[in-house]
Amino acid sequence: MKRKSFEIALSGVATAIASLFLCLGVLSPYLLMTGYLLGSFAMMLPLSKRFVQGSVLAYLASSLLAFLLGGAAYFWRLLPFIAFFGLHPLANHLQLKFKINRWLAYLVKALWFDGTLVLIWFFVCGGTSPVELISRAIGWIIAIGGTLFFYAYDYLIFSCQISVNRIVEKIKHN
Repeated sequence: MKRKSFEIALSGVATAIASLFLCLGVLSPYLLMTGYLLGSFAMMLPLSKRFVQGSVLAYLASSLLAFLLGGAAYFWRLLPFIAFFGLHPLANHLQLKFKINRWLAYLVKALWFDGTLVLIWFFVCGGTSPVELISRAIGWIIAIGGTLFFYAYDYLIFSCQISVNRIVEKIKHN
């Protein structure tokens, strides 16, 4: 019983933190990327104790709360978290749990990240740009730039998950 209540509490804290930073990010363009990043960190809290169900529910609840508390007016700003950043820590957890080859996992996650960038490009810009060269080269820009950015991002998120695991490990819950 104590383990289940700890999972609920940790998932609730993750939901509150992610919702707060997502709302701040959606309402202030200067904090948008910070909102995604801190929202992703919050999703790591339940995963640090292997609470997959709690992490999924925290992701769904924080996405819904952020949408209801300001994200509806700026849905395109919330879309990257919903499509990628909120689920990425879970993908990393499952990669480690099922011992999936890191290069294969990287390829799949990089394609997922690039697909999210394409989705956002079409959702926000309608697939066009005032600069014709960007419109013609966007596929290459996303494929090369997005994949290189993702390589560094994925490495840093794995490192952050290790740090979150160490911090949460210090919490006594019997």
